[in-house]
Amino acid sequence: MDTDGFTTCLWFDGQAEEAARFYVSVFGNSKLGEVVRNTGATPGEASSVLTVEFTANGQKFVALNGGPEFTFNEAISFQLDCDDQAEIDHYWEKLVEGGGEHGPCGWLKDRYGVSWQVNAKRLTQMIGDPDREKADRALKSMMTMGKLDLAELEKAYAGGA
Repeated sequence: MDTDGFTTCLWFDGQAEEAARFYVSVFGNSKLGEVVRNTGATPGEASSVLTVEFTANGQKFVALNGGPEFTFNEAISFQLDCDDQAEIDHYWEKLVEGGGEHGPCGWLKDRYGVSWQVNAKRLTQMIGDPDREKADRALKSMMTMGKLDLAELEKAYAGGA
């Protein structure tokens, strides 16, 4: 077994290469890998893209053109732990380009239907605070947001919201 972690396989309906290129463009430490084409031994057009290996933000993926049978839903999401508001703002907009949609509490869906949580490392610290009043204020503030606003979260956490 490969000891370098897991490879996540993402199922697409004809958009595997496009999606892989998109994710590689969004994140640093990313690159495209091997593209495997259909030989005719599997359903789909001969020579069409079957799989694309790629790395996004250091994580290994395979994009598979599996057909329309399965689609993404919120039961699986990718969480981005951002260092600051600029990073939150970047991913919040970049990941919805081309047809995605923003959601509540830092969640969004990209144009392929993949769910993302654009989180703040600082928020994780706040809600883990043993002072439950401070942690609860931060959580309650987060529940009112679409895109996370670190300044507002800090204000609520400190007791000023």
